[in-house]
Amino acid sequence: MKSLYILVAILIFGVLIAVHEFGHFITAKLCGVKVNEFSIGMGPELWSRKKGETQYSLRIIPVGGYCAMEGEDEDTGDERSLSHQNFWKKLLILSAGSLMNFLTGLLIVLCLYAGAVAFYTDSIVGLAPEVIQTGEAGLLVGDEIYKINGYRTYLFGDASVFLQYSDDTADIEVVRGGQHILVKNVPRQTCTSNEGGSYQGFGLYVGVKEVPATFAKKLQYSWYQTIDFVQMVRFSLIQLVSGGAKMDDLSGPVGIVNTITEVGEQAEKTGGISAAMESIFYFAALLAVNLAVMNLLPLPALDGGRIFFLLIDEISLFLFKRKVPERYQAAVNAVGFVVLMGFMLFITFHDVSKLVQ
Repeated sequence: MKSLYILVAILIFGVLIAVHEFGHFITAKLCGVKVNEFSIGMGPELWSRKKGETQYSLRIIPVGGYCAMEGEDEDTGDERSLSHQNFWKKLLILSAGSLMNFLTGLLIVLCLYAGAVAFYTDSIVGLAPEVIQTGEAGLLVGDEIYKINGYRTYLFGDASVFLQYSDDTADIEVVRGGQHILVKNVPRQTCTSNEGGSYQGFGLYVGVKEVPATFAKKLQYSWYQTIDFVQMVRFSLIQLVSGGAKMDDLSGPVGIVNTITEVGEQAEKTGGISAAMESIFYFAALLAVNLAVMNLLPLPALDGGRIFFLLIDEISLFLFKRKVPERYQAAVNAVGFVVLMGFMLFITFHDVSKLVQ
């Protein structure tokens, strides 16, 4: 069964990238931009057909793809090239890939939650005796945890993650009777656990609050889950930059395929093949949103980097009545692409080394 999960993982990864490129493709077509080639997959061609002005290709490596637009890297003089479009069309086309990935993640979650009976959020079910910030202006049993250090706790488990990575104090916002109460600077200290032992923490015994899954709640919590994915990507990036997370926590395509395989195998042991596929598609939704957010980072060679240059161009036009020369943009993107590929190669070798250990 492991080989099946590997195949499914590769297929999911390929589909998500193809969906991303399709977002660029369909938006470019709708905006009147000439698309020279739309390819699913990378490497040598398996199949190719030209329809109108666009070459449609299927290539041998199922991970990857691209949408080659006229004037994407330089001004070719064609009025229908990307470089000749106005600011808003360029912004829409460059953002469309990430938007498609986000919508794909949302659609997967909607399908997964269609049969849900209830949803669960973080709630305070008890407080350690060491917690002194209690009462009407503090924390009380029964409070629904709303935010930890400014991070929204959409679903059960979020509070534990944010508390785990908190510093010596935490700002905890709760909801009680429809009223929001912010308790600042709750200290990390030696607290008594539920079992009578001791631990270093904030003294909150976190349990679940059950929310019946009406049709409206299914839509609401599908949105919450997808936005929670976005928040977790942001939180992880901040932890990586601040040192809260390590390079060992990063994964490339090999690591992602391995993770999806492990998720499937573990879920199958407890709930059978249906539970395995449900867990895999949940992970696929997370991966789709990850791709959406990561591609919008303002880094060269990514969509976010190109959007960044687009904004710089607009500012330069406003202040100096001229754009940044395209050769400079092309040079930065070329260097960024080489660095990105080198980084991905490093991550891939790292993933493989973890597998063979």
